Amino acid sequence: MSKPPTWRVALVFALLAAVPFVPGVSRYHLLLAFDALLFGAIAMSLDLLMGYTGLVSFGHAAFYGLGAYTLAVLMRHWDVSAYAGIFMAGLVTLITGYLFGRALTRLAGFYLALATFALALALPQMLKCSYVSPWTGGAQGVYLDRPSAPLRLPVTSDQWWYFVTLGILVILLWMTHNLVAGRIGRAIRAMRDHPIASQAAGIDVARYTALTFGVGAAYAGVAGALAALLLDFVAPDSFTYWLSILFLVGSVFGGMASVWGAVVGGLFLQFWPDIAGMVSRDLVDPVFGALLVLSMRFMPHGVAGMVSAWRSGGWIRRMLHGQ
Repeated sequence: MSKPPTWRVALVFALLAAVPFVPGVSRYHLLLAFDALLFGAIAMSLDLLMGYTGLVSFGHAAFYGLGAYTLAVLMRHWDVSAYAGIFMAGLVTLITGYLFGRALTRLAGFYLALATFALALALPQMLKCSYVSPWTGGAQGVYLDRPSAPLRLPVTSDQWWYFVTLGILVILLWMTHNLVAGRIGRAIRAMRDHPIASQAAGIDVARYTALTFGVGAAYAGVAGALAALLLDFVAPDSFTYWLSILFLVGSVFGGMASVWGAVVGGLFLQFWPDIAGMVSRDLVDPVFGALLVLSMRFMPHGVAGMVSAWRSGGWIRRMLHGQ
C-alpha cells in the first residue's frame, strides 16, 4: 500500500482543522462535518474488514451502538469522564468483536453476512429489554451532558469535540496504515487471496480473522461513542440494520482496501443527501441510487480505485471495462 506524501496528508488535515473557523460556517455545518468524520472512521473499519480480509459484515451498526451505550452507561451511572468513556467504548467493542469473530471463524461469505445481519437486528431489541432498561433507558434512551472545552480554551463545545474527533481520526488512520503495511496486513491479505495456501504456510486463520473483526469493531465503537457525545443522546432505534447498510455503501463507494477511500466514503454519505436536496428533496433517494449504480459500473473499485487508475494512466479504459 503506497503512502501519500506527507505534505499532502498535512494539507488535508490542516484544511479539516480550519473548518470551524471558516466565515459563514454555522453550527449546523460544523455538525455535518463532525458526522462526516464519524462516517469516515466507520468506513475505515469496514475497509479493514472487507477490503483486506474479504469478510462481509452487515452488523457494524451493532458495534456502533454498543460503543455509544458503553459511553452513555459509564458517564450516566458511573460518573466516568467522556475521554475515559471513549477509550472504554473502544476496548469493550474490541473484546466483543474479537469474541464474535472467534465464534464465527468457520463461517464465510453469505453465512457470515447473515450472522452479522442478525446481530444488527438483535441489538436494538436487546437494549429495550426490561433486564437492562434501568441502565440503557429502554426505548426512551439516555441523555448525556457533553463536557465543554478544558482549560477555558476560546472554542465552543462543538468546536472542541470536532477537534477531538479529527485527532482520533488521525490516530485511526495512522494505526490502520501501520496495521495493513506490516506483518498482520500481509497475513490477512494472504488469507483473502489464497486461504488454503495461507493455512498451509502456517497462518492462524481463526486468530487473524477474530483480530481483524475485533479491531474493526473497536473503530466502530469509538465512532459510536463520539456520535453519542455529538447528539447528547442515545436511543436503541438509532442503530438499526439500515444504518449498517449505509455504512457498507459508503465503504464501497470510497473504495475497498484503501485507507483514504474510507474518508471519501464518509464524506459522500454525509454530504451527498444535502447536495442533492438543493436540487429537489424528492430526488434525493432516486439520484442516490442512480449514482451508486453508475459508480459500480464505472468505478468498480470506488473513488480510490479511480484515482489510482488515473495516476497510472489509461483510467478511462479501465472505467469503461470495469477493470
